[in-house]
Amino acid sequence: MLLVDTNVLVDVLEDDPEWADWSISRLRAQAQVHELAINPVIYAQLSLTFASVETLDRAVRDLALEMLELPRPALFLAGKAFAKYRRAGGRKSNVLADFFVGAHAAVLGCGILTRDPRRYRSYFLTVPLITPE
Repeated sequence: MLLVDTNVLVDVLEDDPEWADWSISRLRAQAQVHELAINPVIYAQLSLTFASVETLDRAVRDLALEMLELPRPALFLAGKAFAKYRRAGGRKSNVLADFFVGAHAAVLGCGILTRDPRRYRSYFLTVPLITPE
């Protein structure tokens, strides 16, 4: 299993001139060895680029992404990571999407395909990341 971060999917769906080729090639390569998945947080972020739930669901299906629910242990871990972020001087007042995605990957014991590894590297040290670096 591999969670696919929103930024990678938006690259593909919007044919980003800078990142689409990288994101498409990584999605294809990882689909050969992992089941690709998203969770409700990623789904909600993706909804910003779609006019209807039906078109978003079709895109998720066309990309062969499995939709996973967030288990309570992941929600708990997301809150703990956010508390650590706040203690370190983080200014956001709500739990950030990256904390839900990172905690979900940590609980599942899987990796994340992302272009933005910053928070994952800082708060979810055991989660393998596939990044442009």
